[in-house]
Amino acid sequence: MFTYRRTPELPTREQALKGRPTPMFEVPSRHTVLGNPLTGPYPEHLEVADFALGCFWGAERKFWQVPGVWTTLVGYQGGFTENPTYEEVCSGMTGHTEVVRVVFDPAQVSYDTLLKLFWESHDPTQGFRQGNDVGTQYRSAVYTHSPAHQAAAEASRAAYQQVLTGSGYGQITTAILPADATERPFWPAEAYHQQYLDKNPAGYCGIGGTGVSCPIGVAPARGE
Repeated sequence: MFTYRRTPELPTREQALKGRPTPMFEVPSRHTVLGNPLTGPYPEHLEVADFALGCFWGAERKFWQVPGVWTTLVGYQGGFTENPTYEEVCSGMTGHTEVVRVVFDPAQVSYDTLLKLFWESHDPTQGFRQGNDVGTQYRSAVYTHSPAHQAAAEASRAAYQQVLTGSGYGQITTAILPADATERPFWPAEAYHQQYLDKNPAGYCGIGGTGVSCPIGVAPARGE
């Protein structure tokens, strides 16, 4: 059994739920919109990016609509519990945040383009919440898969902070960390969460930005 935390607070590794060595559920084989496999291994020419920007239902739809995105899937990342369930993540006792994994073709869409969409699709200054969704699982984060992505994400955060400050917003709380397979593995979410707003077009979407444009340059994709 687990209890729900009334005040959002990240647990320590010792406090976190221990999880389990094997998943409790199976992940669907293919994306309901894009038609490609949800899980890897992916074709070698593709790259991976992980973004946390609030409820992953609406966040995933934002990214699957981008030309050049090959597949998306939602899951949990940044915490301690192995193979967590949605209920465990919502308890606040796993340390995970809701994440969208974006698999994209860098010859068609740049990582900077995805970063720009990430920043403009939520308010990264809200800490353990996003709008009416409150909890550590809704915190903002970028988990990077290469040193180049890490540098680009950090540069974009600095650039966006300048314009947000000028618009009266506070400090960005977004964590930018390597998506280390040991320290910060990605755990896919349950089948009903995958492409939720494709299956439920009128379903809840809590994603909304600040209205402040991110000034990072949208670099051309490789080959253009």
